[in-house]
Amino acid sequence: MPIAQLIEPQQLYARLQEPGLVILDCRFALEDSEYGLRSYAEGHIEGAHFADLERDLSGHVVKGVTGRHPLPQPGRLIERLQNWGINANSEVVLYDDGPGAFAARAWWLLAWLGKRNGVYLLNGGLKAWHAAGLPLSLDPAPTEVGHFSGKPDQSLLISAQHLHERLGNPALTLLDARAQPRFRGEVEPIDPVAGHIPGAQCAAFTENLGADGRFLPADQLKQRFAAKLGERSPSNVVSYCGSGVTACHNLFAMCLAGYPLAPLYAGSWSEWITNPQREVATGD
Repeated sequence: MPIAQLIEPQQLYARLQEPGLVILDCRFALEDSEYGLRSYAEGHIEGAHFADLERDLSGHVVKGVTGRHPLPQPGRLIERLQNWGINANSEVVLYDDGPGAFAARAWWLLAWLGKRNGVYLLNGGLKAWHAAGLPLSLDPAPTEVGHFSGKPDQSLLISAQHLHERLGNPALTLLDARAQPRFRGEVEPIDPVAGHIPGAQCAAFTENLGADGRFLPADQLKQRFAAKLGERSPSNVVSYCGSGVTACHNLFAMCLAGYPLAPLYAGSWSEWITNPQREVATGD
């Protein structure tokens, strides 16, 4: 079974009453940290639990040391997954408003802990759900506790130090999921330093999506990332972004295209710039 899978709104709606199905609402807004919970309270897909990016899907920020969304402590995350009713054999559907960036973060965390089968992103997210005319619910999520257990796969991660040591390696394909203006250093609305990690290529995560907000077909995604790879092996890809969130969208899209799951630089740009000894590049 492929590690990256999509489910369409009508398909999910038809399966809402299936036993073993767990749905996570991952809505979030960087400019309003309470947006997701507020939106969830106003209506969500029936049975969905709310998974907050900062409270559930990230760890404690240490100023000047970590990035803005460090990885959660594994034991704490496993406890949260259990509280949402997740078991080893659960079918899990993840959604956000539409682009899938926050849902993809949850997908990557599950893969990191070993849950790599039966995990889906709702294609087009809640925007597509609304477009299909499907209802929302105000009912609370089920309270059954699951027994999921997992172990972090450190091969899916690369540290800042290890990445720094590899920067001069011509085999490395370093993909930055942020938009071009931030990558070039022309604007920086969030972090105190503008630019990108030297040697990186801009691979804006939004370009994984079509005009309808759904993921591009696998063959188009294959062409997109093949152009980034050139003659280099996909085994030497590293993905990053501003804080380790939208980078997961590129990793999901690459898996949809048939590539293996590549490592994530989880600290990403917001961690990279905490050390003034690390090089910064601007422009293309």
